[in-house]
Amino acid sequence: MRAYLKDEILVIDKEDLPPYKKGGSIVRNGYFWALKSIACYTRKECNWEFDQPVWVALSRMLLSFSESGYLGYSETILEFPLDTPIPDTLRSVSTWL
Repeated sequence: MRAYLKDEILVIDKEDLPPYKKGGSIVRNGYFWALKSIACYTRKECNWEFDQPVWVALSRMLLSFSESGYLGYSETILEFPLDTPIPDTLRSVSTWL
């Protein structure tokens, strides 16, 4: 998931967010609701934002869903621009583009 930092807020690109599909996969819909529940800003057709106090929870959640084997690596890893230092809290679930 493409991500960047803006004023100490983690922003995940709307194109890479998991979609919610009525009657869809329980794991994918659970992933959608789990991410949405800890985000500080979520609007339809907009990027989602996560403030620093939830970064530990976000990291643990991404690791858990990644290890489950139900979601692909690209769906559970944060991809930062090359010129962005990755915060220590998110390092285990992040890479550079």
